[in-house]
Amino acid sequence: MKVNVYGSTLTAWVAAACLAKVGNDVVLYEGGMFVAPTLQSLAGISVIRDEPGLLEQIRQQVDSGRLKRSVETKPERAVIHWLALESNDQPQVENIIDAIADAGASKSLVVNQCNFEVGATAKLQNRLAKKSSHALLAYIPDNLEQGGALHGFVNPKQIIVGIDDEDALVLINALLKPLGQSLDHLQIMTSKEAEFAKFATTGMLAIRLGYINELANLADQLDVDIDVIRQAMGVDPRIGKHYLSPGCGFGGQNFHAYISKFSDIFQEKGSQSLLKVVIDENEIQKELLFRKLWQHYEGDLDGKKVALWGVSYKPGTASIDNAPSLKIINALLSQGVEVNIHDPEAMHNLQAKYAGEGLVLYHEDMYQAVESCDAMILVTEWPQYLSPDYDRLYAEMRTPLIIDGRNVFDKQMLETSGFTYMGVGR
Repeated sequence: MKVNVYGSTLTAWVAAACLAKVGNDVVLYEGGMFVAPTLQSLAGISVIRDEPGLLEQIRQQVDSGRLKRSVETKPERAVIHWLALESNDQPQVENIIDAIADAGASKSLVVNQCNFEVGATAKLQNRLAKKSSHALLAYIPDNLEQGGALHGFVNPKQIIVGIDDEDALVLINALLKPLGQSLDHLQIMTSKEAEFAKFATTGMLAIRLGYINELANLADQLDVDIDVIRQAMGVDPRIGKHYLSPGCGFGGQNFHAYISKFSDIFQEKGSQSLLKVVIDENEIQKELLFRKLWQHYEGDLDGKKVALWGVSYKPGTASIDNAPSLKIINALLSQGVEVNIHDPEAMHNLQAKYAGEGLVLYHEDMYQAVESCDAMILVTEWPQYLSPDYDRLYAEMRTPLIIDGRNVFDKQMLETSGFTYMGVGR
């Protein structure tokens, strides 16, 4: 099928690459953001560069001729129009809807994957219907996870589809058939219900993360090991283990955007929401590891050297969007601390953010980063950090202080090896 994808988000790029991979002829309309749509410019686009495998996949599909890039404002005719723009791009989406209607009367389906308000898809359908009776709209929630976006798109376990006209099902089924090999659950509902379901699910995950962090902070005060509590909660079938890992706060662009948007919807309707508390407390949680360091040194951090292992907002991605590491680094710099960074993927993004900052140093080797340091703070639980050489770590550090922001280290092992260990709720 001929598919037009609109946007320059990670969702847009992944959709374009994956839909081309399964045989569709795809044109990606980037909204005029890139003047020269060349392969050479791809590596400079952070959302592509930071997602594992995406750059290679895009290049393969461009080379195959199934994927093209365009900066034109008027789209060509297509069977599928895929909207994947930012949450603040609703006026631009309305212009795209008008352009689709003006492009011709051929049967087509518009898929909305934008993070707008509940009811946005129905409003877009009404706008489209005023000009064309041949184009239908559907809403498919954006469930991509950074770090595994390609696999998640091609091999989804569940898909929710919001439609307000059953005639759209024919095109929906044809579009999703190549992507349904691993599908366990397909649920059809109205577009408004699907939009609400996406917000509700994301909000529940955020609330679980916020609650386990709240419990961990209380466990610290009561001298209780949160890992024991978490295991007891996880075996209860009413609760389960998912999203019950305490830490130093969650980050990421899409996750944070959905939670904030949903919180705004509550406020617009005059209701108080737990999500507002979760968002505010999460920003405080991001400072937890710095506060532990501050308390250990009784506020005297000037001239200290601290290593950070992991700065991306989660393992498997180079993105530092809303990452807890940023708050920690800013707090350390404000105290005159030399910050030594190691991360297997995200250092180029951090270097761009802190360009010219002499107190931030970057190391290709994780052990070089801790040389002569007064503390090592683990922020992101990359696999290579999970079982380090404790003897070498102890020998390299000036002060063997470990602040474990993800509770990945064995506390007893570290303490018997001579380290001072601080976790989250441990």
